[in-house]
Amino acid sequence: MSVPIQAGIRRSSTPIDVVIPAIEKDLVTLPHVIDAVRSQVKHPIGSFMIVAPNRPRMRNLCARKRCRFVDENTVLPITKRNIRYGSKKWERSGWLFQQLLKMGGDKLGRSGYFLAIDADTVLVRPHVFRSGGKTLFYCRHWSQPEYFRTYRKLMGRKASAPVSFVTHYMLFDKAKLRRMKQVIAAKHGMSWYGAILKKMDRTKPFAFSEFETYGNFLYSRNPGGVALRKALNKSLSTSISRLTPQRRKALARKYRSVSFHKRKGYSKKN
Repeated sequence: MSVPIQAGIRRSSTPIDVVIPAIEKDLVTLPHVIDAVRSQVKHPIGSFMIVAPNRPRMRNLCARKRCRFVDENTVLPITKRNIRYGSKKWERSGWLFQQLLKMGGDKLGRSGYFLAIDADTVLVRPHVFRSGGKTLFYCRHWSQPEYFRTYRKLMGRKASAPVSFVTHYMLFDKAKLRRMKQVIAAKHGMSWYGAILKKMDRTKPFAFSEFETYGNFLYSRNPGGVALRKALNKSLSTSISRLTPQRRKALARKYRSVSFHKRKGYSKKN
């Protein structure tokens, strides 16, 4: 159920948890991400969880921001050490691990839904993720072909959605996420994460997307049960310290969110 809170903005009565996987390089942007979720997500928020390595700086941030710290090594039966995903030129084991951590979010918190958001993406407009009995997905028309190849290998069917779900944040229905993982495990006769690691082409630097996989799973089963909205995300190369209230207000006229990607970390230095 949604009720108006002011012209053009609605609030949902559906309670949700929040899950943000993060590492120490995210400590610059993470406080802004947390604050933006609290101000822009128009749902009652239950547990607000930061899933991260057990480091003093990360624990201190969680305490300061009143978030629950979750040791990343306690979420799944595997840890980053069990993942080998890289080449002579790039290393993406951590990137893949944080995707699997999001997919383990059904074990965290008590709400029936959780919002997963990347630790470098700041919401600049109000967001609702459930309305009229439907889940709202913020989408775009850019993706990686390998994401869809892996989806077909996992599910035995092509992705059917007319858009891409790779937009840096997504609301997960815990029961449906759990069902998707059960389907993957049953189809391949192994754990869901084992199937992902086996079926993705780990010689390719962009070979799996948790958002693309879950979004297409829901869409394929019940297209009428989801509502698609334009993501309107803007990638910024400037420092987040320049995101002043005035700049944020100006960006919000055109965009819903802004991201401060630092993908150079994926490249190995010679």
